[in-house]
Amino acid sequence: MENLSEARIYVGTYAKYNEGSIFGKWLDLSDYSDSEEFYNACRELHSDEEDPELMFQDSENIPSALIGESSLADYIFEIIEAVSNLSETQQEAFGVWLDYTSGDIANEDIDDLIESFEDDYQGEYKNEEDFTYEIVEECYDLPEFAKTYFDYEKFARDLFIDDYWYEDGYVFRCA
Repeated sequence: MENLSEARIYVGTYAKYNEGSIFGKWLDLSDYSDSEEFYNACRELHSDEEDPELMFQDSENIPSALIGESSLADYIFEIIEAVSNLSETQQEAFGVWLDYTSGDIANEDIDDLIESFEDDYQGEYKNEEDFTYEIVEECYDLPEFAKTYFDYEKFARDLFIDDYWYEDGYVFRCA
């Protein structure tokens, strides 16, 4: 998923575009507290037009469900604020989780999505077996000699059949 804390939009207008100009400016959403403040900045940028019809010609770090060619989801600033409370690693993992679970950031309550993510998220690991070593250490009181005979690879396979899933270095509990 995009790093929403670095969300930006290149804002032009249809009138300028139709006249052959792509004049506009990159606006960082982190510079604005809400949609009203953002749209005021857009209108000020294009104050040479009486009623500028805004055209979002490009964007970075914004899920496509939250932006259109001339519209931005009103609640995007709430989403940015909620996601910014996660660490950078968690933000990346949240994107992986959203893609895997088909979480709908555009239509579902962001706080509910983040709560579900936090319930499922187990952490960042090199691979499934790395996670399995940690599970065995935390959950099983095996003597050291038994650990040398323990088949972590097969145990990992069993854990990741139904209980957990692994993607892009992150482990999640199956819902």
